[in-house]
Amino acid sequence: MTADRFLSPAETAARLGVTVRALRVYERRGLLQPVRTSAGWRTYGPQQIARLHQVLALKRLGLSLARIAEVLQGRLAELDHVLAVQEGALQARKAEAEHGLTLLSQARRRLAAGGTLSLDDLTRLTRETTMNNELSNEAWREIFEPLVDKHYTPEEQAEVRTRKQDLGTDGEDQGAAWRVLIAEARRLMTVNDPGSPEAMDLARRWQALVDQFTGGDPVLNAKSAALWRDAMADPTAAPRLPITPEMFAFVGEAARRAKAA
Repeated sequence: MTADRFLSPAETAARLGVTVRALRVYERRGLLQPVRTSAGWRTYGPQQIARLHQVLALKRLGLSLARIAEVLQGRLAELDHVLAVQEGALQARKAEAEHGLTLLSQARRRLAAGGTLSLDDLTRLTRETTMNNELSNEAWREIFEPLVDKHYTPEEQAEVRTRKQDLGTDGEDQGAAWRVLIAEARRLMTVNDPGSPEAMDLARRWQALVDQFTGGDPVLNAKSAALWRDAMADPTAAPRLPITPEMFAFVGEAARRAKAA
């Protein structure tokens, strides 16, 4: 598409797999501004197509149109950053799919050899191949707000909030980063070698993401770990969490080996 090429609404909708009605909705929401011809017809050029990619990519990540409008007014307005968030989310889905395929292949090989699957095997298979493990904002608050109040003083909570504001941390951006790490941890757990270079590198990146909120303070790091242990020990919350005790232990062992390396 050259710089002087513009498409009609019907052409744009057909090329991008959306509807003309959707283009009008995005326009009414202020997400998209078509170029008008001298006769007043709507047209879409390179800038409009780039913006549409941003909108559709963020929508695919589960953001509402209202939230997309907020995001595109902030630091995610750069197309490359939106592409990076989208790439991270797709990498996480790829890693999750590979992990699920590995578990299913292992289970089928065991059955083909005349073996059986234990209750623990079946529950793990179900949890890690059929369940989404992505909590809504309301579910996160329901599970973690009481634990935050239990483990962090009001002053520490204010410190973490201030650090988030100073970093300009975006929730969707952070969510994509955590999904990538969690999916990678699941894949590496099938190999079960916390001393591997891949596992130790994962542990370093995991801790770096935690440190964005704790500032590397060992007291806050310990409280963060205690908060997650409490959440995973809650029988009503544990099945809904993206992190399991086994994953927590695996990353912790990889971190210890990385420090000793």
